[in-house]
Amino acid sequence: MTEGAVLLLGGRSEIGLKVAERLAAGRTVVLAARRSDELAAEEARLGAAGAREVHRVEFDADEVAAHPELLAKVFADAGPAGVGVVVVAFGILGDQELAERDPAHAVQIVHTDYVAQISVLTVLATLLQAQGRGDLVVFSSVAGLRVRRANYVYGSAKAGLDGFASGLGDRLHGTGVHLLLVRSGFVIGRMTEGMSPAPLSSTPDQVADAVVKALRKRRIRVWVPGALRPAYFVARLVPQALWRRMPR
Repeated sequence: MTEGAVLLLGGRSEIGLKVAERLAAGRTVVLAARRSDELAAEEARLGAAGAREVHRVEFDADEVAAHPELLAKVFADAGPAGVGVVVVAFGILGDQELAERDPAHAVQIVHTDYVAQISVLTVLATLLQAQGRGDLVVFSSVAGLRVRRANYVYGSAKAGLDGFASGLGDRLHGTGVHLLLVRSGFVIGRMTEGMSPAPLSSTPDQVADAVVKALRKRRIRVWVPGALRPAYFVARLVPQALWRRMPR
């Protein structure tokens, strides 16, 4: 795994923090999120996990025009050690029923989960290439591999992100920059609180364990849990008349 600072975009993300905790020992960790002055608990967690230093950076994913300057400053402030691992963990699930009635909410979901991701990934790829090394973690979802009627707005954003990250990973191949695309299923946590868990669900800890293991093995994709990969091979063959009745 690449040495250097760990940058977590989405400093409150359950999964992102779990990944950062597993990578923190002896490193500087940068937490980027809105209301960064309220990240004291997250900072303490990473300190307890062995982080040498924890810095907070004000970051609004939806403010795409600010991404180049903000991220360039984070990389400059990282010093000679540079940024070793970037975990892009921001995103929203949104309200599917509201999005079906309110175009503004539908656009909000797609903007945060796709447009903003493209923006930060494009900037990060350039910065990491200039640095000549680094690991970049991108969270897709099986929701985007075959979009379901029950969550098609969120699923469509993840479908776009999965395709973009796959192409970006190919662009970065051979540059010293490694992109890991994470395809997870339903994750039982704060984001899905109140929802009934889907089959083959996982926890933030299980996702984080899989991510760190995949980083160490230099894999380019990881499914969480692994059983989802053959399950979605079969899912592509399900007739549309049946697929449209599939739950979230």
